[in-house]
Amino acid sequence: MSIRSLNHAVLFVADVEISVAFYTRVLGFERIPANFPDAAFLRGTSSANDHDLGLFRAQGERAPDGSVGLYHLAWEVETLAVLADTRARLLEARALTGAANHAATKALYGRDPDGIEFEVTWLVPDHLVSEELGPGVPPTRPLDLDAEIARYGAHTPGGPRTDRHLYARLVEPS
Repeated sequence: MSIRSLNHAVLFVADVEISVAFYTRVLGFERIPANFPDAAFLRGTSSANDHDLGLFRAQGERAPDGSVGLYHLAWEVETLAVLADTRARLLEARALTGAANHAATKALYGRDPDGIEFEVTWLVPDHLVSEELGPGVPPTRPLDLDAEIARYGAHTPGGPRTDRHLYARLVEPS
């Protein structure tokens, strides 16, 4: 068996409507019309998926950070301009918790109204990823989003990781 990708995520949340408002307003998801009590289904605006995120009303309290369970989800965006817009939305919502340059990806981190952590990431285009993963490049460093936009352009499409063998050679030690 070979997993192709993450198709969707489902979260238990304290208040479905508050979470829907957050994910639609801050991260740009759209709500899919459906009549499910205590649940909602959302889709990324560029997604062809039937849903990318399911939200169900939790029956219990949130486990403390570091407990067994989900650490975070990562949502991919198409361009650095979208990542910059996402940073502004996260700041406005007081939901931005960090930012990192992971060499082959540029990432923002945030928390939703229930404190569930997520990542929003842009993938360096395949033909440029080897420049990012060279010898001596730290795997994680502070993100200077303006410098990344100057380097790659605001509207350069990210990824896709089409040459998985090349990517594996670049990130795996010999």
